[in-house]
Amino acid sequence: MAEFDDHKDAGALRTIGEVGKALGIKAHVLRYWEEQFVQLKPVKRAGGRRLYRPEDVALIERIDRLVNREGYTLKGARAALKTAEAPEPDAPPSALPDDLIPKLKAIRAELASALEAV
Repeated sequence: MAEFDDHKDAGALRTIGEVGKALGIKAHVLRYWEEQFVQLKPVKRAGGRRLYRPEDVALIERIDRLVNREGYTLKGARAALKTAEAPEPDAPPSALPDDLIPKLKAIRAELASALEAV
């Protein structure tokens, strides 16, 4: 987790300089990552001044770990982040309504008899 020495609240917005200093990442790299990772969207104030939320800082830390420590390419890091954000797969069959299986079996039997009649 990023260590900030500015005595601000943990949920405070941070400037690009504060984030860069705390994480050891240059401002131009942070700006480039904003272009490369659609998930990274800091708040922009008048004049284009960027303010990073705590969730932005956490995302930057994840990107930094993937790219600079684990050796991912930017494309690979994007894919890894997208996979991590993927929605849960559909519910397992055990979560289906109890009467669904008998209904489906009845439909299958009806279709089979229709095919025999042809």
